[in-house]
Amino acid sequence: MPTIFEWKGKNPRGRKIKGEMEAETSEQVKQSLQRRKITPVKIRKKPKDIFESIKFLQPKVKERDVIIFSRQFSTMIDAGLPLLQCLDILQSQQENPTFKKNLKKIKKSVESGETFADSLKKFPKVFNELFVNMVAAGEAAGILDIILKRLSAYMEKMAKLKRQVKGAMTYPIITLIVAALVVGVILVFVIPVFSEMFADFGSTLPTPTLIVVAMSEFVIGNIAYIIGGIAAALFLIKRIYMTKKGRIFMDNMFLRLPVVGILIRKVAVAKFTRTTSTMLSSGVSILEVLDIVAKTAGNKIIEFAIQDVKVGIAEGRSMADPLLESGVFPSMVCSMISVGESTGALDDMMEKIADFYDDEVDQAVKNLTSMIEPFMLVFLGVVIGGLVIAMYLPIFKMAGAIS
Repeated sequence: MPTIFEWKGKNPRGRKIKGEMEAETSEQVKQSLQRRKITPVKIRKKPKDIFESIKFLQPKVKERDVIIFSRQFSTMIDAGLPLLQCLDILQSQQENPTFKKNLKKIKKSVESGETFADSLKKFPKVFNELFVNMVAAGEAAGILDIILKRLSAYMEKMAKLKRQVKGAMTYPIITLIVAALVVGVILVFVIPVFSEMFADFGSTLPTPTLIVVAMSEFVIGNIAYIIGGIAAALFLIKRIYMTKKGRIFMDNMFLRLPVVGILIRKVAVAKFTRTTSTMLSSGVSILEVLDIVAKTAGNKIIEFAIQDVKVGIAEGRSMADPLLESGVFPSMVCSMISVGESTGALDDMMEKIADFYDDEVDQAVKNLTSMIEPFMLVFLGVVIGGLVIAMYLPIFKMAGAIS
């Protein structure tokens, strides 16, 4: 029965490298390494992982892992290495144990006679429909190396887009959480100390101080209900978002938000045009492209708009008209797509639109951040500063009376 061996060695340049290999004996590993012009230094059986059978303890395959895999695979195929040898090398050098197992199963599937695309399809959480369809088109056309290179470039740009949006959303969310914690600590632990001190004053407290003391007493007396209410509200919002009607309502609301809605539209246009361009230039049919793009839109309103485009094309209409009728995509984008359709260069036109909207998203993120920062500073100043001032007003009043 084949065993997994861990090995360390040196390449022809003397650089230390390591990896794993499945073989019957350590001698087979040694011979295989020597054929690859690697000088073996150490070969041993891989020790068993006691947590291997517990799925939730295993690391997930990250998007970065798939990008690196695609780029390395493309380079090897372009250099003339056979498909199985590429999979063997990449699997042996893969550090993510979950991805390593997946690649091992993919290699076995290809060895049994299945196509590379069909083998990838067995792991939908790692390789999505877009990836599988493009690989299938690359295999059929004999340009798998070019397709994999396009895929890695596409995924890198999509990952950059995702990072930009996450970066814009992370700052206000963290600021609000920190503000809520600070206000909570002040109300629960600081205000009661001042309240005890003010009780000995014997005079009427200022109205702002009375309001803050009342808020503190309310929070302390109902803290369990407040925490439970917040948790219940978050759970309810999540449940509503999981329903079809709730998802449509909330996605429509997001698109209508003043600043965030504009950013969501620009991200949708960039993602739609980039994905469509990449898949069309790889030989995937327009109907398949639209079906995949609709599923990965991330917003139900945009998904419905793309599905309407698919129906329109199936009925013999152009792509630009249904997009314009949806009201989701800007008229400039629809006009450029119309020009691309009429000239027969739709994939090139889509790529130009995607490049333009990548810059637009970048600018929209900067604008959003520049608007949020002063708002957050004012919010924190008013809320926390207001609490502090309200508690010091009696002290100022007492000092004025003494003077």
